[in-house]
Amino acid sequence: MPTLGVNIDHVATVRQARRAPEPDPVWAAVLAELGGANCITCHLREDRRHINDRDVELLRKTVKVKLNLEMSLVPEIVDIALRLKPDQSTLVPERREELTTEGGLDVAGGLERVTDATKRLKDAGVTVSLFIDPDPKQVAASKDAGADAVEFNTGAYSEAKSESERQARLEEVRSAVAGAHAASLVTHAGHGLTYINVKPVALIDGIEELNIGHTIVARAVFVGLERAVREMKELIA
Repeated sequence: MPTLGVNIDHVATVRQARRAPEPDPVWAAVLAELGGANCITCHLREDRRHINDRDVELLRKTVKVKLNLEMSLVPEIVDIALRLKPDQSTLVPERREELTTEGGLDVAGGLERVTDATKRLKDAGVTVSLFIDPDPKQVAASKDAGADAVEFNTGAYSEAKSESERQARLEEVRSAVAGAHAASLVTHAGHGLTYINVKPVALIDGIEELNIGHTIVARAVFVGLERAVREMKELIA
């Protein structure tokens, strides 16, 4: 059974819509842990559109489970990670105009840069995961870059319009997981997973962690965050 990483970015999105002090993503992390989260994930973007420096500073001090910092390769953000030393850094692509992360990191196309950031983070004692598409070329490049883990982008699976397409995308993830294991990489998955579509991914042998955010925060509006996390845990079990 995979562990559950709860992404709290969209709690901060609601806060930033009004530039208000609430809802506080740091308190959201506490409730997520009470609901059974095994990991708290947050994305410190270059434009600070939701999670900000204050949030990450406090999360590093208060989170009791694994803290996973999603981050781009921008030097400023890498330096923050080196200073705060989250338990894990997940390197992701980032464009200012995107609503959410679009596609996986092109490790093969930027191997030198990714390798440099990975080495610096690992030398500081931070576990490094790379968010990639389920592509054998990217798996091989992630191994070459020295990553500890990869997180497979399940966006194509989540957005599939037909059952046949959904099964094809699921098989891509399944095959990529097998390839990652053969390369001795720890395997995670996430992006676009919901209460409706998570089970087939959770059943893939070898996936050790699922990172899920938007659907849990959306459910929490109606039932509360602690219960929303607990319901997701029950589904992936």
